[in-house]
Amino acid sequence: MTRLIVWRHGQTDWNSTGRVQGTMDVDLNTVGEAQTLAAAALLADREPTRLISSDLRRARRAAEALSALTSLPIELDPRLRERNYGPWEGLTHDQIRARYPDEFLRWDSNQEVRMTGIEGTDEVGQRMVSVFTEAAAQDPGGTIVLATHGAAARAGCGALLGWPMDLWSTMTVLHNSRTTELKWSASRGWQLHAHNAD
Repeated sequence: MTRLIVWRHGQTDWNSTGRVQGTMDVDLNTVGEAQTLAAAALLADREPTRLISSDLRRARRAAEALSALTSLPIELDPRLRERNYGPWEGLTHDQIRARYPDEFLRWDSNQEVRMTGIEGTDEVGQRMVSVFTEAAAQDPGGTIVLATHGAAARAGCGALLGWPMDLWSTMTVLHNSRTTELKWSASRGWQLHAHNAD
């Protein structure tokens, strides 16, 4: 049975202050570093066979911590980046609400936001699924850890499971340094086995 462990990076200062990161290359803070080291130790016990990471520093740092414990090489893949939020990146939720009230209301109620520069949720799901399925095909029966980001992880997992896009938001966003586990078998296809797990 092939297993994907989708791992969100640890906390950043932008996470703790409600600032949208998207594709901005923000480092972990001290809390995020501690979260990352603790999570890496738990994941190493799962005996991963492959390690793929977003090329953004906060996710790459997670991969580096796990690589140090397992000696797995890190495969960087920009398709695992966070959703591109375009003009919203660097802004707090309050600032977005003030500048883009209608769009913020849609986003806050888990509806699709279509704005120039903001990547569609469906596009995020498609690029994430391309990584997931390629990795699974290349390592059948393996345990593959993918270090990524909150919104991207949710879109990718929802799309991989075949859920309609309007149901993706029923899966809570991954908390910092938590995982979603997906397993594939020939008889049942992809199934969700754990979400927001340590």
